[in-house]
Amino acid sequence: MSFSIVRGALIVSEDLNALRAAAWDRVGDQDWGPILDRSLGWVCAVDGDRLVGFVNVAWDGGVHAFLLDTTVHPDYQRRGVGRALVREAATMARARGAEWLHVDYEDDLGPFYRGCGFRPSAAGLLDLTAAGSADGLG
Repeated sequence: MSFSIVRGALIVSEDLNALRAAAWDRVGDQDWGPILDRSLGWVCAVDGDRLVGFVNVAWDGGVHAFLLDTTVHPDYQRRGVGRALVREAATMARARGAEWLHVDYEDDLGPFYRGCGFRPSAAGLLDLTAAGSADGLG
């Protein structure tokens, strides 16, 4: 299996939804156009015409960028696709003026992100879908 890394490739929501459904539990379909319109950029891994990896780079309009939705198709995992996506996303973010690249991840993905050069940091998280959390008082 070979793959190419492409910045800002044309993405059809159905293709990205299918990739995410193959790689993750409990994801729903969404229209990616409005999301990507607000992004600093995104990076895709493709094998021919097939989308096999994706990462979105959101930003605050200043010096902070954020990796979101890092996804690699299960058939391509553990082949360097994820690391290549993150590396290219970091290069792109730096070139577009970001000074910091943030990522949130589940504990089991810690080794992957540390291998990509991220260091753990303290952060806070408020689940706005949980009852009583919208007021910030939990």
